[in-house]
Amino acid sequence: MTTSPITKVYGVCPHDCPDTCATITEVQDGRAVAFYANPDHPYTQGWLCAKVRPYLERVYDPERLMYPLRRVGAKGSGQWQRISWAEAIAEITTRWQQIIAQYGAAAILPYSYSGTLGIVQNAVCQHRLWNRMGASGLERSICGAAAEHAVLATLGRRIAAPPEDVLHSKLVILWGHNPASTGPHFMPFLRQAQKQGCYVVVIDPRRTRTARSADLHLQPRPATDGALALGIMHVLEAEGLHDEAWLHQYATGWEDLRARLADYPPERVAAITGVPVAVITELARRYARTTPALIKIADGLQRHANGGQTVRAIACLPALTGQYGLAGGGLAYSTGGYIAWDGATLARQHECPPVPRVVNMNRLGAALTGEVHDPPIMSLYVFNANPVTSTPNTAKVIQGMQREDLFTVVHDLFLTDTAQYADLVLPATSQLEHADLHRAYGQVTLQYNAPALAPLGECKPNWDVMRLLAAGMGYTDTWLQQDDETVLREILDVTRTQGDAFTRSVLAGITLERLKAEGSVGLNLPADFVPFRDPATGTPRFFTDDGRIKLRCDALISSGLDPVPEYHTPAEFAHATPDDLILITGAPHHFVSGSLGNQASLRQKEGAPSIEINPHDAAARGISTGMMVTVGNARGSCQLQALVTQDVPPGVVVAPKGHWGKYAADGRNVNWTTPDALADLAGQSTYHSNLVRVVADGSGQGA
Repeated sequence: MTTSPITKVYGVCPHDCPDTCATITEVQDGRAVAFYANPDHPYTQGWLCAKVRPYLERVYDPERLMYPLRRVGAKGSGQWQRISWAEAIAEITTRWQQIIAQYGAAAILPYSYSGTLGIVQNAVCQHRLWNRMGASGLERSICGAAAEHAVLATLGRRIAAPPEDVLHSKLVILWGHNPASTGPHFMPFLRQAQKQGCYVVVIDPRRTRTARSADLHLQPRPATDGALALGIMHVLEAEGLHDEAWLHQYATGWEDLRARLADYPPERVAAITGVPVAVITELARRYARTTPALIKIADGLQRHANGGQTVRAIACLPALTGQYGLAGGGLAYSTGGYIAWDGATLARQHECPPVPRVVNMNRLGAALTGEVHDPPIMSLYVFNANPVTSTPNTAKVIQGMQREDLFTVVHDLFLTDTAQYADLVLPATSQLEHADLHRAYGQVTLQYNAPALAPLGECKPNWDVMRLLAAGMGYTDTWLQQDDETVLREILDVTRTQGDAFTRSVLAGITLERLKAEGSVGLNLPADFVPFRDPATGTPRFFTDDGRIKLRCDALISSGLDPVPEYHTPAEFAHATPDDLILITGAPHHFVSGSLGNQASLRQKEGAPSIEINPHDAAARGISTGMMVTVGNARGSCQLQALVTQDVPPGVVVAPKGHWGKYAADGRNVNWTTPDALADLAGQSTYHSNLVRVVADGSGQGA
């Protein structure tokens, strides 16, 4: 018996990570026999993170869904009956037509986020069918909404330098950011910069993997980062270390910010943050005398009630010493704004009825239990997401999903925590079984994912299912039946030729044919490109209406924000008692939020769901390492294994997110405690503004 030759197929990691790694799948006789990093990609450089290296385990997991299922027992009972795709589509569309006839299309809510990134399988699927239907819109603000809006308000565009630009930096401040776990391909560049003499500061309440190798680690109290940034700026201004001429020439609102800084002397900031006056002052002075200096942030620090103003303050800081427009300087948040996809082509909203209302995804539980009414939500369609694992205030989410009158469909690879409460479950493809196009938010290449395998079993990609549902609903619009390649080509071609000037420039010469042939294509950036530097004059220029950085942004007034950065304590903390601890749900090292949280080898590496607690707090509660503890508040509770460690300061506990409740003895995870209150900007989640009590539950040592 002979076997066919091995074929190499070039793809892209689809998970919600800034690295967006280039991959190669080796296929023989229709089966993937190897999966590894593309050694020729300038950022991936031939290695994958611990999360994705065993990806074939996910593809060929014996627990993968292979055909549609209908619930036959009570919701959550795990009793299912196999049905055909024809039956599934007919049942869904019939139920939807009945709901629309009785309540209107606003009673149908799609719920999705970033379980699979990509233009077709994510972005297009978030809009086209639902816009045509007139269903409720979803405010997808669970991750980075406040930071995204704050950066746009301040700088006018979310662009950061390519990661290798850090090699120019003499000082790097990683603020609320742990790239060793959440963007590991940045780390080799950072290590090289350190070897060249770059001084690295980490600002994070937790001593993370990244913090362990820093030159300086500051541990402010959670949610006080904005006050710390204002305090650093106060020192710069008070000691004359700022660049007055730069600010007058390139900034709007400097005098307003200067007045605000008077309220944040180091003594007050030390009292707010817990960071000593001497440390605040010395960091400000080091920042002033070191050029170029880079501040790099991620999304964790703005998952607080004051998240928008926190990022506003940090984004203003580089302006005081003229760091914007310098290679190796300024602010690095996201490269996701280099390309602004043509929204009309992507979403087709102009050809559809107006979106009747928008539901904030962080309030899913409240929305399902009565907060959203007239009409109530009568059907929920979940894809690219696992809200019972990942959405805050889990008890409320489950309460809503247990409604007998709620018709829920989940499209996923596995029977997730969410799928357990569905009426119908549809089997989804993995990244190796469909095509897509990926724009990174941590590097500057555009990448095509070629399907390496035919869909396993009866699995279908998101867009294929959307097309079936559209046909079942009787929609005849041609843009609801385009194949993947047609959709991608249309969006790419229209954006490249009709997008804004900056987008047109970075996409020049990049066609779908070229992407399919090369797999990965770097954005069209000049060799000497620096964000926020005018290539013609070499001077700073921002993407704002006046071309200046907005230290004062009046556009934020309509959002209820002070136009000048300010600090406010989160309301959750207002009535804290000595028994309360601030719980941060930090990023796991082996999962991507809830994605991959069911993979056996990764669960083993990540270890049991745990909570890190300082020895002082542990001793006061009679807790030792390995003990099972109950972590809870008025929203709910869960059981976790205690880890007593100096890595967290007194008053703070950290429980990594991403663990699925179905694998826990009590069926719960840490999101049973997290709040569904919204932040100060853009409907942002507030996971980390969370007070809990931690109690030894008396059940002895954990497994």
